[in-house]
Amino acid sequence: MIEFQGVSKSYWTGQKHKVILDRASFRVELGNSLGILAENGAGKTTIINMMAGLEKPDEGTIRKTSRVSFPLGFMGGVNGKLSAHENCRYVARLYGLDPDYVESFCRWVCGLGEYFEMPLQTYSSGMRSRFSFALLLSIEFDIYLIDEGMPATNDVEFNRKAGNVLKDRLQRATVVVVSHQPQTLQKFCRTAAVLRDGKLYQFETLEEAKRMYDYQS
Repeated sequence: MIEFQGVSKSYWTGQKHKVILDRASFRVELGNSLGILAENGAGKTTIINMMAGLEKPDEGTIRKTSRVSFPLGFMGGVNGKLSAHENCRYVARLYGLDPDYVESFCRWVCGLGEYFEMPLQTYSSGMRSRFSFALLLSIEFDIYLIDEGMPATNDVEFNRKAGNVLKDRLQRATVVVVSHQPQTLQKFCRTAAVLRDGKLYQFETLEEAKRMYDYQS
């Protein structure tokens, strides 16, 4: 479970005070994946980062009683000077996992060939996204945090492998996905919320959330 209790978060943009959350209280229960609809700039990534523990609230409490993933696309736990091979084994040790398994899993999903032995800093953005997603899927979490869905890639084989693994994970795990596109949420969850002006409006169904989001967009 992830629980926000009276959480507030804001930033000074240099021109105005941007409110992301204003005394928001909600929870994500295991077995009940949640989608959050929000326009670009509303604070989707900030909320995901707070759930992961990468950012702290200005006030309020965030409580976690489950194994929560790092956000999809987050590269802060890897070293750009090291190869995918080396990073896999490093991250595996951090999580107390078998380095051989994590390495072989990522090598299979990524399909990077010889680039798997090259530094991440030499990768294109698409290759980095593929590696990041594979690394996320190599670790079993109770709750997966996804910002805007699967990484955009034209690699059909990667999409097939990663999509199948993610589908399997969703049979056992819970997902929190944030996006500005309702169709992205349809792949992951049935219940949804809308983030607007620092308030999180929760709904029983995605259709209800879409109606509010479309009406006020």
